[in-house]
Amino acid sequence: MTERGALRVRFDQVAREVAKFGAVGAVGTLVNFAVFNLVRHVTDLQVVRASVIATAVAICCNYLGFRYFTYRDRDKSGRTKELTLFLLFSLVGLVIENGVLYVATYGFDWDSRLQSNVFKFLGMAIATLFRFWSYRTWVFRALPAREAVAHAESFLDGAESPGGPGEGSVRSGRAA
Repeated sequence: MTERGALRVRFDQVAREVAKFGAVGAVGTLVNFAVFNLVRHVTDLQVVRASVIATAVAICCNYLGFRYFTYRDRDKSGRTKELTLFLLFSLVGLVIENGVLYVATYGFDWDSRLQSNVFKFLGMAIATLFRFWSYRTWVFRALPAREAVAHAESFLDGAESPGGPGEGSVRSGRAA
């Protein structure tokens, strides 16, 4: 494959990843805003507390979407580590998102429903950039090429011919 062809393939892979990330993120955004506005409407919680609750609910929805849709082809060997890192980076994103809202609400006294939603959206946008980078870099890591080849070879090792072990197997290189 030419260098230009390889670059095109890599660009297409990243574009698909961004599209899938965006689709899951769009659902998460809808969940986040729906819960945020519902909590603000039916309770007397302060704006940032309502936002933290909404963000936490969206984080749960997003994990499922990222693990089983966006990054379903990525390494699944360390789910505990993956979930721990996801929650850690999500917590940082939560602080970024709600920090923007906090500054707007308590620093500038912008607390109308419209202003709260605008600054929540702005915080989400900034946090999304951080989350995309951190999730793809640290949480949902691509399988290293060497591990992918070893996994494929172990699969092929199990594909023995009817002649018995080693006779005409894919790995032995001998004809049946």
